[in-house]
Amino acid sequence: QVQVVEYGGGSVHPGGSLRLSCAVSGSIFSRIVIGWYRQAPGQTRDLVAEITSGGREYYTDSVKGRFTAFRDNAKQTAWLQMNSLKPEDTAVYYCKAGQSNWGQGTHITVSS
Repeated sequence: QVQVVEYGGGSVHPGGSLRLSCAVSGSIFSRIVIGWYRQAPGQTRDLVAEITSGGREYYTDSVKGRFTAFRDNAKQTAWLQMNSLKPEDTAVYYCKAGQSNWGQGTHITVSS
């Protein structure tokens, strides 16, 4: 059974940084895509960033240049480094391992 556990949410001021972690067990981590999604209140859950098994990255336009996804297959962990955070980044952030294994979500609040 695949388990996905996220760490690292919190509250920051605009311009601040946070790093999310996504630890995956019970899966062949090195072969799966890791996706980072977010869901703001009353909004849909949208893809923010993605990193393939080979390390290819994808970012939605609103976070390009500010967010970086990376992974360590040996540690079965992925991270999302978020810099220059804006109030509109406020949401619950989710990690998805493979096609359907979701983390529990972690809250991020960006406000002054």
